[in-house]
This record gives sequence, structure tokens and C-alpha cells, in this order.
Amino acid sequence: MINENSTKEEVLKAVKKDWNNLFAASIEFSNDKKIVLEAVKQKGYALAHASRELRQDREVVLEAVKQDGYAVKYARPDLKGDRELVMVAVKQNWKALKHASTELKDDREIVMEAIKQNGCALGYASVKLRDDKDIVMAAVTKNGKALDYASQKLKGDRSLVIELLKHDKFDLYDLPQEIRNDKDLMMEEVRKNSYALSHASLRLRGDRELVMTAVMQDYTRLEYASEEIRSDRRIIMAQVKKCGFALAYASKELKADREIIAEAILNLGVDKVLNAYSNELLSEFDD
Repeated sequence: MINENSTKEEVLKAVKKDWNNLFAASIEFSNDKKIVLEAVKQKGYALAHASRELRQDREVVLEAVKQDGYAVKYARPDLKGDRELVMVAVKQNWKALKHASTELKDDREIVMEAIKQNGCALGYASVKLRDDKDIVMAAVTKNGKALDYASQKLKGDRSLVIELLKHDKFDLYDLPQEIRNDKDLMMEEVRKNSYALSHASLRLRGDRELVMTAVMQDYTRLEYASEEIRSDRRIIMAQVKKCGFALAYASKELKADREIIAEAILNLGVDKVLNAYSNELLSEFDD
């Protein structure tokens, strides 16, 4: 059993078996390079419990990040700017980029290495690289959520978004407002999948051409249409004639429209549409 009275030889032997034994040993051994090296080779996190001096020792830190790149977090500032060491750390764990020096967060090669693992590494890149179209393209291609970290300019870059949409790299929900308000782009997406209407801007959900493009594929897309369109008698009547259940997506006013209700009943029968309109109006059709 290791304790504060254990000798160096005892501690070293114990740490070789289990790095956690470093915690039980006297604090003086956190400054023993041989013992700390044994610990970080097993668990990079052990660097957090090394002395200030050893967290500045390149050999010790390098061994730690080889085991767990994120251990660079516990290195002294000058080593966080060591390009070779940080590259090793990032290759092992992309999140290590978070703790790289400001200069290295602006290093294209290091940032790209992190992005290869997870596009969201873009969030740790410099402001300059988050405005770099090639870098952002690589990041979002890997993970659509990475668009959140791109510069405002690139978030609204139509050509970038169109290219990414071609490869189905992210959900339309992740698109910025200005893109979801682009009728031509949203029309293209709605033609591919009517559900895309649910991600269109509020303005476009009131665009008859766009909404009808979606509704012609699936009447249930009326759910995402504006109140104005769901109050359009011609549109609702036409859809109810196709399928009585379309009545469920009509405005409150049209759900009480006798002719539309009658059409729904003819289409489906009374029992199936009881919940789509009031019992008071239904009684008028009992005769």
C-alpha cells in the first residue's frame, strides 16, 4: 500500500502497475521525472498532477499527449506553442486544439488535422481560419454542425451552402436565417423533400408557390404553412377533396366551413372526421 511514507523505489514500482498510485504517494514525487513519466505513459491526464517544473518538461509533456492529446491542457504555456508537440496532441485528440496557443490555432495544417477528426474543431480555430472558405467547407463536410462556427460572412455564403447541400452534409435546420429565406434555394430543397418546408423562414412559409410545391407531394405539409395559406378556402378544399384528413390542417375558420366539412365526410365518412370539427356543426349533417 502506497502512502506518504513510501520510498521512491516503492512508489515507482507501484506507479508502473497503476498510475493512480501517484495520488497516494508523497507530493514530492510529483516532481520526480522518472515516476511521472511512468504515470503519463499510462494516462496522459496524470500530467495534471505533475509539478510545475515537469509540466514544462518537453519530454514529459510529449509522452502525456501521445497517450491523450487533451493532456496538453496541463502543459505550461510555452509548450502549448510548440508546433511539433501540439501536432502530436491534435492527431491523438482533436479537442487538444482548444488548448493550443493563439498562433497555432491559426496554423492551417494543425487546424485541418483536427477537422479531419471532427468538423466542430472549427470552433477552436482562429477568427481568420473560420472565415476561410476551404477550411469551413472541410469542416462542414465532416460535420454539418460546424457551420455554427463559421464567420457570419460564410454562414450566408450562398455558393458554399449550395455546394454542401448537394452532398447532404447538414440539416436545413442548421442553416442561418438568411439562407432559409432564399426562395430559390429552398424551392430546390422542397422539390427534393417536401419536409424541407418546415425549415423555411416564416416569410417563405407564406409563399404560395413554395408551399404548394410541398403540399402537392404531401398534404400534411400544410402544417408548416402560414395561417394565411391555411385560411385559403380554395387550397384547403382542393386538399380535402384529395384526402379528408387535410381538414386537420385548415384554419379554425375553415374547420367550421360547412362545404369543406361535407367534402371531408364524403371523402372519409363521419366517424373518421369527428374530431376535425365541432359536434354542433356535425349535427347539421345528421339528416
